[in-house]
Amino acid sequence: MKLAETVTFGGSGLDRAGELRSDPAALAAVLADESTRAVVFWRGKPLVCGRADGGADLVRLPMDHAVTREARDAPILLGREDSGAVAAFDVSGWEPESLEGADLGAFIDRSEQHHPALPEDHVFAELRGLMSRISPRDAELCAMARAVQTWHSTHGFCARCGAKSEIVNGGWQRDCPACGAHHFPRTDPVVIMAVFRGNSVLLGRSPGWPKGMYSLLAGFIDPGESIEAAVRREVQEEAGVVVGPVSYLASQPWPFPASLMLGCKAEALSGEITIDPKELEDALWVTREELAAVFRAEHPVISAPRKGSIAHFIMSNWLADRLD
Repeated sequence: MKLAETVTFGGSGLDRAGELRSDPAALAAVLADESTRAVVFWRGKPLVCGRADGGADLVRLPMDHAVTREARDAPILLGREDSGAVAAFDVSGWEPESLEGADLGAFIDRSEQHHPALPEDHVFAELRGLMSRISPRDAELCAMARAVQTWHSTHGFCARCGAKSEIVNGGWQRDCPACGAHHFPRTDPVVIMAVFRGNSVLLGRSPGWPKGMYSLLAGFIDPGESIEAAVRREVQEEAGVVVGPVSYLASQPWPFPASLMLGCKAEALSGEITIDPKELEDALWVTREELAAVFRAEHPVISAPRKGSIAHFIMSNWLADRLD
């Protein structure tokens, strides 16, 4: 797909400076450099400031800012920009004065948190709500930092012997001092597929989604399974539809918490839908004309997936005849 890398979180050409991670002296030097900047996250929310045009910018702070000193762990080296290196801090231990009314953990979290050491327009905001408003570079930095920080928050102990592990290599590895095991951030591959039958595409709805929201079917790839086999298995398991030819379209890092969405298109060999109620609340065939009404917010029942998701990206490009 020619437009594949324009998907949100699709990358910005950031120099990830991987050669610095395993060089303690060079890493220490870059983290101490005056040009290095910090991006800060609180419970997965990046620190941003709004723009007059409705967009948002990821805030870059000096490494020794009062907010970064609240981080419990060493920063994660994300890479180098033209102006200098960038490192990510996790300040999830900070407690805002009030979380009353916050939608923390909700599918749509509209709450924002302000740290008293920062200007009023600097807030921690949910990345799902920001992803269509930030630049490709900021999106890449957010995807990297959020995924790796989430991994650290759930992998503090060695999976081999159970001892507490230590952060090394600029935040991209954990080592066990007891048994010597090395542990690395994981990425979970997920297939997400536009299944076509003539002029229609198969959409589904999971329990707990916002009212009316439908999207493409998706599922995790099993160990030892190819992308094509995963597409066919997931569609048949969730919707009872038999799938034939499968082809790859685009990928999207999805830091909720750490997946790689592998976008595909597929041809349905059957049309009858039999949903698995454990996976889907509903599934249906939607014509191109109906989907156009959905994207114009004119459909009486269905609403589109969130802008910035690969599902929205694939569906909108299908409507524009750009799935090539």
